[in-house]
Amino acid sequence: MSGNVRLLDETLAAAKAEGRAALIAYLPAGFPTVDGGIEAAKAVIEGGADIVEIGLPHSDPVLDGPVIQTADDIALRGGVRIADVLRTVKEAHEATGRPILVMTYWNPVDRYGVERFAAELAEAGGAGCILPDLPVQESASWREHADKHGLATVFVVAPSSEDARLAEITAVGSGFVYAASLMGVTGTRTSVSSQAEDLVRRTRATTGTPVCVGLGVSDAVQAAEVARFADGVIVGSAFVKRMLDAPDSATGLEEVRALAADLAKGVRGRA
Repeated sequence: MSGNVRLLDETLAAAKAEGRAALIAYLPAGFPTVDGGIEAAKAVIEGGADIVEIGLPHSDPVLDGPVIQTADDIALRGGVRIADVLRTVKEAHEATGRPILVMTYWNPVDRYGVERFAAELAEAGGAGCILPDLPVQESASWREHADKHGLATVFVVAPSSEDARLAEITAVGSGFVYAASLMGVTGTRTSVSSQAEDLVRRTRATTGTPVCVGLGVSDAVQAAEVARFADGVIVGSAFVKRMLDAPDSATGLEEVRALAADLAKGVRGRA
């Protein structure tokens, strides 16, 4: 079975045709439970997210701040496994028809088996993989299997990335480019980094692939600000925090659905 990279491409193109940025939501698998994580993924799409990234919980999430680290810890203590991550992708995609990616550090994929992971992600209906710590120069094996199974390979660029490095990364990535808006870890912030717009401009000079911005966006006003210059707005910690702060799972689902609806207005310039 082939993965859904084409669906991802079509979704981003459709948002562009509407004159807006796509809304991309991040949620870790297994949080607060495996079933609860699946319902949360459905809820953000019901609220207005175009694309969902499902995080594969990791014990040493170097890109993630305290909010996502807390959620990852809950998931890991609950016994989440790669099979649960793939199940989350499968059920979220089947229920919504939306493109679902996995965001993961490289070690779990390497240990699981590159071919096996790519094949099973495609079988689950996944659209691709975001690999923040996989160096481009060491990515040939993964890209070979991802291409074979119809999966996007999304790399992360940062404000520190020099132009030559940006060109090297965008030459081999697919789906979209994940532009980290600042140097640091994930988390909600009171303002969006001024470095983000410059990074998007420099990245676009190297590729026609959509450039989506993450790290720090937490409300509709910030989403609107980023949507003005990016092809997609990525929001993670704000969703996770709503769920962590909710008194029960039902309220948590209501909260993330409402936040997605608010952010969806933002990416449409209606904040």
